[in-house]
Amino acid sequence: MEKLQIKKITKGKPKQVYDLAVEDNHNFFITNQQILTHNCDYLTPNSQAILRGIMEQFSSTSRFLLTCNYPNRVIPPIHSRTQTIEIHELEINEFTAKMAEILIAENVDFEIDVLDTYVKGSWPDLRKCINNCWQNSINGILQAPTSDNNSSDYKIQAISLFKQGKIREARQLVCSQIRPEELEDFFRLLYDNLDFWGSTDAQKDQAILIIRKGLVQIPMAADAEILVAAVITELMQIQ
Repeated sequence: MEKLQIKKITKGKPKQVYDLAVEDNHNFFITNQQILTHNCDYLTPNSQAILRGIMEQFSSTSRFLLTCNYPNRVIPPIHSRTQTIEIHELEINEFTAKMAEILIAENVDFEIDVLDTYVKGSWPDLRKCINNCWQNSINGILQAPTSDNNSSDYKIQAISLFKQGKIREARQLVCSQIRPEELEDFFRLLYDNLDFWGSTDAQKDQAILIIRKGLVQIPMAADAEILVAAVITELMQIQ
């Protein structure tokens, strides 16, 4: 049984705020009117059971706001006590428009092709894209990602190389940087950018099958670098 720790943060009339922490898990906060937990899907089932008990205890006086990225990780008793509101990710064109709006508001000049590289390397994570653009804006100009720029995410650098047709260089870069736990996300990145592998529907269909085969092989892959190298090599050979 995990240990629940309760620490009073502030005290005032009529509100009191407490920090409820379960060891090795995300914190959540409670007042006498409202409870908020962020990314509650990362709480273990035991931690969520504790949260459920708190929801029952304060249901007559408090309103509960729970956020998560993966609703399937939240236990059914919490689902049954809440109303679900889904906030969907921005479509990629809306995502690009939002990034352009932010850069203009911050007085950062940019070329649309450079912004497109950051978008394709970050979508649908808007916060990540904002951070990458901020790190690579120098003297009010958004710089193209390069291997010499240590602040550039290697995935964004790879996207830039893919767009230039430098597939082998991109493969070498990714293989030198990728970690085993990033394989699924990287294959998703390849899938989201099928235009790199061909212009016809038949070529894109072939690319999908190659990427799917790589995904299936992840649990059996002893070496992430070799798997990524093999998938990108197959994509290069699409005719």
